[in-house]
Amino acid sequence: MATRIEFDKHGGPEVLKAVEFTPADPASHEVQVENKAIGINYIDTYIRSGLYPPPSLPSSLGTEAAGVVTKIGKDVKHVSVGDRVVYAQSALGAYSAVHNVAEDKVAILPDAISFEQAAASFLKGLTVFYLLRKTYEIQPDEPFLFHAAAGGVGLIACQWAKALGAKLIGTVGSAEKGKRALEAGAWQVINYRDENIVERVKEITGGKKVRVVYDSVGKDTWEASLDCLQRRGLMVSFGNSSGPVTGVNLGILNQKGSLYVTRPSLYGYVTTREELQEASNELFSLIASGVIKVDVAEKQKFALTDAKHAHEVLESRATQGSSLLIP
Repeated sequence: MATRIEFDKHGGPEVLKAVEFTPADPASHEVQVENKAIGINYIDTYIRSGLYPPPSLPSSLGTEAAGVVTKIGKDVKHVSVGDRVVYAQSALGAYSAVHNVAEDKVAILPDAISFEQAAASFLKGLTVFYLLRKTYEIQPDEPFLFHAAAGGVGLIACQWAKALGAKLIGTVGSAEKGKRALEAGAWQVINYRDENIVERVKEITGGKKVRVVYDSVGKDTWEASLDCLQRRGLMVSFGNSSGPVTGVNLGILNQKGSLYVTRPSLYGYVTTREELQEASNELFSLIASGVIKVDVAEKQKFALTDAKHAHEVLESRATQGSSLLIP
């Protein structure tokens, strides 16, 4: 028997329940992973709430974890029993002591990276990889705007941008979060509670504004993000922490300077084993060399059975960086 988190109706964190189950053997092209650390991501709250509904209810939750392979299914070629691995695009069910994962979603974890570092950074790191390297290729010395710079994705973006020699302007919700983002490598920070985002971007850039904005906040920052863009700039909307952007009049893109908008996801950029290898190799090299530091505060590590409280803390916006569930 093993423990996993499930929910049988959509709602707040209170719908999450710990249940006991008997793990099935891995199917063909699958491996079974004994999870050592499980990543908590904001998208998990969208699935739980029904914004991104799962195929059916009751449903399990989570797509990211790191651990040890304990069984392999038929026709598995690249992974062996005993391998240290991390995965981030599994079928729902990573909030579990044991999870069966498609072989092509698994990356072999270098010994230099701990399970906690891997689970705290893999999905977020792959996200930063496709945002800064594929959706729009950030150049050295280029200023750009990145919302929620002290969040899990944001802090990795700050460090990656610094490694690229780029100038990340990060929005934050407090002076403490601003300090954290600057320490991670942000060039400038804007406290959106005290400062006007658009006016500060104009001030920082000498009125030029930016070529690209990365926005995971959604509804609350949509208009401000567009107003921070140069003519023919790119708006990259990749999250909805304040709620989804709806009812958009496409004419606004013309009015604000022939702007471009994209709504990317990891699944559109890292879909093959070769793409996963490219992205994970770049991420792992930055972590192993210390260029990207992944440290999870003890107060943001929760027991697997305490998933409800973990979601409450995450949605309160009281966290900085990554949070984990520990089986």
